[in-house]
Formats: sequence, structure tokens, C-alpha cells
Amino acid sequence: MEQIEPYVDSRHSGLCIHCGVLLNKLNASRDHVPSKCLLLLPPPAQSPKVWICKTCNNQFSIDEQYLAAFLGCVLSGSTEPSRQSIPAMKQILQENELLRLRIEKSRIEVRMPDGTMSCKWLPEIERINKVVIKNARGHAFFEYGEQIQGEPSSVWALPLMLLTNEQRADFEGSNSGPSFAAWPEVGSRMMTRVVTGQDLVDSWIVLQEGVYRYAVEQQERMLVKTVLYEYLATEVCWMN
Repeated sequence: MEQIEPYVDSRHSGLCIHCGVLLNKLNASRDHVPSKCLLLLPPPAQSPKVWICKTCNNQFSIDEQYLAAFLGCVLSGSTEPSRQSIPAMKQILQENELLRLRIEKSRIEVRMPDGTMSCKWLPEIERINKVVIKNARGHAFFEYGEQIQGEPSSVWALPLMLLTNEQRADFEGSNSGPSFAAWPEVGSRMMTRVVTGQDLVDSWIVLQEGVYRYAVEQQERMLVKTVLYEYLATEVCWMN
């Protein structure tokens, strides 16, 4: 992923995109979008980063660790650190036994019609949604220079395999005609991507192949979609 410099209106760049507080040298913190624990390390050198206040950054940390650990357990089928293939997720489970046990309690065994046993996991969806919304705000600001305040109109996170064929096609964008019906503001990172095709696969920005991709659309709404490890799909929408 290459660095793209924005040239948009910077009037809102001095405010925290989450709480709106005025940023200064004492309270500002550089935040990775998405959270580093959701990526393979080291993260891409030019991965998205935005300035937010330290208070918000600290408040998100616990839920970010939960999402990373929970996703790691689902992907590996186990809460055991030794079974994890993603180092960041393995480290979280090694260092936080209480979190590991909490996730273990969300694991249930289900007998399938053929008599075999299958494992299912019950997520703490409110915690997951907090991280999903946090990253969506970061992506919207990074790509469009738009600060999105208030609660979203809708938010969801589901495994891709649970989407119907029609839902999957709509999510991936194959039912939506041209990828960018409304072109982004001149000077924004997204406008540069549209014109040059840089880092874009269809309408998706690929941060790490097979690990994390996202799409941001701004028409009569701000829509942010992500896919983690080609397993978890998320979508956040703010209506104008």
C-alpha cells in the first residue's frame, strides 16, 4: 500500500473524530486504522493512521483486544494460544487468561444432523460493533477527509459464509453498477484512488491480501465495509 497525500479541507483535522474534542500536543494520539492487532505484523508501512484523542484511543483498546482474540479463536477453533496461527492474537491470549476463559465460555458444541459435533461461538456483539464503528470512522476520515459524528444508521458484523448469494453479491458490489456513481472530492485520497486505481481491486482497498480489505462509499450516505481474513464481513452506514 503506497502513501497518498490528501489535499482536502483540513478544518476538521484538529478534532478527535470520535468525541470531537480539540486535539493538541498533550492529548493527541496517532491511531492505526484498523487496529494493529487485527493485522499481520508488521503492518504495512503506509497503512491508514489518523489523529484522535488519547482518551478515546485508550477506551477502545480493551474491545480491540477482545475482537482480535475472539476472531483468532474462531479461525483456529480453539482458545489455546499454542493453536493460534496469527502472532498478535496468540500474544493477547497468552497475556490475558481472564479474556481467554471468557471466550472459552462462549464456545458451544452443537450436534449436527449427521451425528457429528460442531463448534459455534457466541460473540459479544456490542463490543465488536464498537471496534467496527471506530474503524469505520477512521476509514471515512482517512479516505474522504469527512468527520462522521453521531451513531450510525446501521451496523453489522457477520461471517461471509452466513450471507446469502444475493447479500454477498450486494456486499461485494457486483450488483451495484459503477463502483463510484458519485466521485469523491478533488484532493481526497479516495479521488486519487479512483483516478489512478492505486491499491484498488474493484471498489475495495486491499491493505493486506487475505487479511484486511475495506471500501468506503459516499453518495447520499457514508458507507464503510470491511472484510477480515476473508471470514468476517462488517458494514457501517451513516445516512446524510
